[in-house]
Parts: sequence; structure tokens; C-alpha cells
Amino acid sequence: IAAAYGSYEALVGAADVDVVYIATPHNAHLSNALLSLAAGKHTLIEKPLGATGDEARQIAAVAEAAGVFCMETMWTAFLPKYDVIRQLLADEALGEPLSVVADFGEWFADDHRILRPELAGGPLLDLGTYLVTFALWALGRPDSVSAVGQPAPSGVLGQVGALLTHAGGRQSALHTTLRSNTPTTGVIAGTEATLVIDGPFYQPGGFTLTSALGLGPLRYDEEPVAHESLHFQAAEVARRIAAGETGSPLRPLADSIATLDVLDRIAAACD
Repeated sequence: IAAAYGSYEALVGAADVDVVYIATPHNAHLSNALLSLAAGKHTLIEKPLGATGDEARQIAAVAEAAGVFCMETMWTAFLPKYDVIRQLLADEALGEPLSVVADFGEWFADDHRILRPELAGGPLLDLGTYLVTFALWALGRPDSVSAVGQPAPSGVLGQVGALLTHAGGRQSALHTTLRSNTPTTGVIAGTEATLVIDGPFYQPGGFTLTSALGLGPLRYDEEPVAHESLHFQAAEVARRIAAGETGSPLRPLADSIATLDVLDRIAAACD
């Protein structure tokens, strides 16, 4: 590492720092983002953008006023696999998408920070962010949200099941847990075909498209290199900043805010 700083203030004040990546716990995203934006730095914020929808809106407003690049680092949106899926949806290869079914469960030891209430722990902001992002991306913002949760021993939510209803009666069934491992697959089912994404659905990997008439299946595969594929996101950020843009159409701040608004509604339903 060529340079190190004794404080966040010193880092954002450094003249040779072009972009700040905020990867602190969720409860610090707002204060850290506002510090970076106030210094006029292009700012990437680890998902979720804030701890609540209101925090996300505050960050977005300050970023707009500062005129700098600002984005949530939802790296899944920038993977080649999802570019292919975007094309399939745009070409109506699935017909009309009617339902999303997705899960994300992972076992965590009791001393992990995700189980600490003071660090905004629980499954929603870590794992549920991927699920809700996926559902809204495929079916749009929901009209209604219902959910049931069970606590973990530390007091944070340990497991959550949510049902979102979207325009036209479409539905998303989502499940997340911190207490056990699940297949972590994602499904978009349409009137003409069903797309099943291998687990982990949010990482590089493959998917299968099967016609409702039994034709196929068609298979897409890419090397499952996990988080090594963060470079796709980094390249997108560099392209947009070089072009003088303040965001990316693949993950605009409005989408990040919408995701957190739904997570807030899920959390409220579990109280």
C-alpha cells in the first residue's frame, strides 16, 4: 500500500485520492458517505447504500448537490451473466415475468458482526439486499409487502420470509437466514419460459432457461470466480467517471433507495 492515513478526514482530504470506497459496517455508511461527499470525492458505498431508505435519500441528495459520482456497490448488476439475463428479459424470452423465487441463507458464528445489533446486524441489510434487488429488478417495485421473522439469540433477526406483490398480481417469494446454509438460487418464472440461476445466484456462474412447452433447456455458464469479479464493477465506475457522469444506469441511486424502502417495510412487518 503506497499511502496510509491516520483518519478518515485525512483520507478524504488527500489531493491524490480520486475515489473513496466505503466498506464500513452499515450503521456508519451515512456519516462516512457524507464526509467523503463533502470533500468532493467520487464515492462508492458498500451495499446497502444506507441503513434505511431515509439515509439513502440523504446520501443521494448530498451527492447530487456535490455533482460527484456516487453509487451503491451492488456488484451483481455488473456481472456478464446479468447482462445476458437483461437481454433475455428485454427480448421477452420468458414471455411476461410473473414470479420470482429466491433464497439466501448462510450460517454465521455467534461472534460474527452480522449478529451484533449495534452494527445494524441481521440478514436483511446483508443478504436480503441481494434478494430484494433481484425481485425489484425482475418485477418492479411492489404494491404490498408482507413478512414474518424469527429472532436470533443475539436479538437481531435470524430468519425472514417475505412475500412481495407487484403490479398485475405478480409475486416475489424471498427467504433469508443467518442460521443455516441454503441453495441461494434465484428463479424468474414467466408465461413462456422459466430461468433458474445456479447458487449463489448473485455471483458469477450459470443459469438454465427452460421453455414452458418443454423445449430446451438452454444453458449459460461462466467461470464461478466469486468476488474476484468485483473488477467488472470497478471498470464501470471508471468508465462513468471518465465520461463525466455521476452514476451508472446499471445501479442508479433511485434503485438503491427503492431496495432499502422495501427492506424497511419487511423489517417493520417483522416487528
